[in-house]
Parts: sequence; structure tokens; C-alpha cells
Amino acid sequence: MRNIVMLMIVATVLTITGCDREKPQSVSPPATKTPSGDAARQPQSLAAKSALSGAVMTNIGGRAPSEDTTLSQSAIVQASTLAADRKIIRNGDLTLETGSPTDGLRKITAVAESHGGFVVNSEFTQNRVEAGAKPSQTVTVIARVPASQFASALEEIRGAGERVISEKISGQDVSEEYLDLEARLRTKKALEAQFLEIMKQARKVQDALDVQSQLADVRTEIERLEGRRRFLENQAALSTITTTLQMPQPIVAATTGSFGVTLKRTVGDAVDLAASIILFIIQAVIIIIPIGLFAGLPCWLLWRVLRRKVWVRRVEPSAVPHE
Repeated sequence: MRNIVMLMIVATVLTITGCDREKPQSVSPPATKTPSGDAARQPQSLAAKSALSGAVMTNIGGRAPSEDTTLSQSAIVQASTLAADRKIIRNGDLTLETGSPTDGLRKITAVAESHGGFVVNSEFTQNRVEAGAKPSQTVTVIARVPASQFASALEEIRGAGERVISEKISGQDVSEEYLDLEARLRTKKALEAQFLEIMKQARKVQDALDVQSQLADVRTEIERLEGRRRFLENQAALSTITTTLQMPQPIVAATTGSFGVTLKRTVGDAVDLAASIILFIIQAVIIIIPIGLFAGLPCWLLWRVLRRKVWVRRVEPSAVPHE
């Protein structure tokens, strides 16, 4: 009985062990011949393409982009990059009408400073007016603000006056000139480095002097190009807004139909004309008297001498007496 139990236990253990060994063989796929060359790489490439397509579809909302879409997106990115790198000089000219130009000057100064700019120049002028009338004032302000704040600053400066009389906005694209300057600077700096290397290898004093002369010319050109580049950068980074603040022009009342005013104006014009004529005559007499003294007196004396000779010839008695 004990032997039978032991045999059953051993049989059970062997059965369990055999099942564990047969389980991986049933799950694993049957052995197939491994393909070689393109046949082996094709499934991998297809799987890679499928994975890439799925990733792209996930990024753009589940739809694979076409070639035209990709090109258009690249063009948009390139255009936005070029637009950000462009150098554009923006200027604005305004003429505003206000009752107090000095208050307008303070407002424009505050607007420029609030946008990170400053006032370059301001000019105050008081115009001449007739006696008894209110003097007219004119203020000209030149402010510079960052290019990114140009539109908002211009809008606030318009509010410094009561009415906009004229407005002009201009822009100048200097991107091409700026890129040309950078290319020329790179060329000149490379030439400068070559001259420095040649100078180190010079054995004669005359050769060193010749190279130094050419190096001085190159450095002068580099400084000139760098100055022009800094100027363009400054002009493109800061926009200029020129504002003229002037007081309202007085309205002249119509005087048509007023006989007294018309008569007074006519008499005044006649007096002015008569005074002008008299002044002209006096000036003519003052000019003619010296001319008459220096030119007329010799002519008069010559005429007297000639006249006396002719008179003497006429009255001379005849040599033969008349019977």
C-alpha cells in the first residue's frame, strides 16, 4: 500500500513537470525560415513608417499631413522668421490743435517715457499777432519710442490735442542694406586677419610698413561700416514721432457791407500810395543831383565855349569895305 502511494506521487510529479515543459512549445509560433535581404527589412520599414505616421497623426489631430501642408508650414515659419529679422525705420509726423501747447508738451513727454522712450528735442515759438489779440503759440516735439511701442504711443499722442490737423506715417525697409553691411564687415575682418598674419611673417621693414598701411585702410573701412550698421540698428530699434502743437486760428469776422470800414481802408490805401510817390520823387532827386553835378556841369561848360567861338566868327567884320 505504501509503495502504491509513492508511485502515485511520483507519477503526479512527472505529469506536472511534463506539462510545464510542453506549455512554451504550444505558445511559441512555429519555426519558419528567416527571410534575408530586402524581404527581412520590409516589415521593419513598414512598421517604422506606420509608427511615424501614427505619431504625426496624433500631433496634428489624428490626420496625416500631406506634402503641400508641410511645405506651407515651412514657408510660414520662414516668412515669420524673416519678418522678425527685418530692419524697418518707422517715422510719424503729427500736427495737433490744442488750446495749451505747453500742456500738450508735458503729455507727450509722459507718453514717451511710459513706453520706454524719450524726448529728443522740443521747440517753443510765439507768433506775432496784431495789437490787442491773444498771442499764438506753437510747440514742436520730437520723441523716440521703441519700434514695438510705435502704434500704441502714436495713439496716445493723438490724445494730447483737441483735433488732428494732419498725420503722416512712413516706413523705410533697410534690411537689404543691413545684410550687405554685415557681409562686407565679415569680408573686411577676414582681410584684416590675413594682413595681421602677413605682418607677423614679414622679414623686411619696408614689407611690414606696406602691410601696415593697407591694414590701416582696412580698419578705417571696418569702423565706417560698423558705424553705419549701428546707425541702422538704432534707427530701426527706436521710431521717431514728430508732433507740432498749435493753437486754434482766430476766426475773422466778415466786414462786407460796412461803408465806414471800406472808406477808411480806401483812404488809408490812398495815403500810402501818395506817400510812396513822394518818397520815390525825393529819392530820384537825391540821385539825380550828384549825377547832374559830375556829368552835367562839364557838358554845360563845353557848350558855352563852343557857343562863344561860333558867335565871334559871326560878328567878325569883313576885310573889304562895302560901298
